[in-house]
Amino acid sequence: MADKRDYYEVLGVDKSADDATIKKAYRNLAKKYHPDMNPGDKAAEEKFKEVNEAYGVLSDADKKAKYDQYGHAAFDPSMGGAGGGFGGFSGFGDFGDIGDIFGSFFGGGFGGGSSRRRNPNAPTRGEDISLRLTVTFEEAAFGTKKEITYTRIAKCPDCNGTGAANSTTPESCPDCHGSGQKVVVQRLGGMSFQSTGVCDRCRGTGKIIKEMCGKCRGAGTQRENKKLTVNIPAGIDNGERIALRGMGCDGKNGGPAGDLIITVSVRNHAVFERDGFNIYCEVPITVAEATLGADISVPSLEGKFTYTIPEGTQSGTSFTVRGKGITIPRAQNKRGDLIFVVNVEIPRGLNEKQRDAMRAFADSCGESNYSKKSGFFKRIFDKK
Repeated sequence: MADKRDYYEVLGVDKSADDATIKKAYRNLAKKYHPDMNPGDKAAEEKFKEVNEAYGVLSDADKKAKYDQYGHAAFDPSMGGAGGGFGGFSGFGDFGDIGDIFGSFFGGGFGGGSSRRRNPNAPTRGEDISLRLTVTFEEAAFGTKKEITYTRIAKCPDCNGTGAANSTTPESCPDCHGSGQKVVVQRLGGMSFQSTGVCDRCRGTGKIIKEMCGKCRGAGTQRENKKLTVNIPAGIDNGERIALRGMGCDGKNGGPAGDLIITVSVRNHAVFERDGFNIYCEVPITVAEATLGADISVPSLEGKFTYTIPEGTQSGTSFTVRGKGITIPRAQNKRGDLIFVVNVEIPRGLNEKQRDAMRAFADSCGESNYSKKSGFFKRIFDKK
């Protein structure tokens, strides 16, 4: 037992190290000295055994307590220790950790198990493509058609996606038998370690192409510029998406194509704002129009129209015009409403004659013409 190194020294941790620190140190060293990482290296193999032996003790609370008290003698049968020998890794404490670690390093299982990768030759759906398309406020309201150009991954037309030259076909890889992965089994100290990885010969494809397609050089795909006309439905709103099924990248091994996903951006309007399917705007009017009532011009998405406001219209009054808003999808040509608010514009830069006329007009008006103003002061003084 004198030639054995201290287990804490082997893992490079202090005696006060907690379980997480010990496990982290072991994972790093196990990966460093694993035989798959050091093929044919006997020194690395011995280090690997030593690391496993140390972890087998320090990862087990009972064994660790005995080791801290008696050292290596706690596991030496000739000295009456209770732990037994480590000749064939019989002192391993946590096989679950070992299997998880090797699986994460090498893609395989531990002690004869194995993880299965997806069949590399199974049909695979093509990737989706995302685009952003900008339209005007009016185009979103009434719908439009837009021509777009985008780039997609398509099957090579010369080899139809096989990657092989004309009149030839890919063959199943003889090393992995078409699975795209290799399995390596190593026996150390009476234990089996099985790992899986990518087949070196076919590079994980499961196929061997003896004569590559001259156009795609064996890839089976090429970049393609595609042009198409997109229908923008009436009533679409900013940020909504249009999905064109099967217009994305081509699939592999007979899999379906992905989709083209178009996100619509709607430009702001100079006058209107949108809320659902209704549109809103403000319309300035004169003092005379508000006082006497008038036929005023009101904007709409189709152009301006005439609307009659009543006598005594107050600034901030809103009016609703039915059916002049945004088209409502799937509602039999129904539309939202146009809602406009009138703002009375006070004239500026009056000349003396205009001022005199305004004073005469003000003098001629009594309190009854200003019900809000008189009512306001009445409420104040009635409280006293």
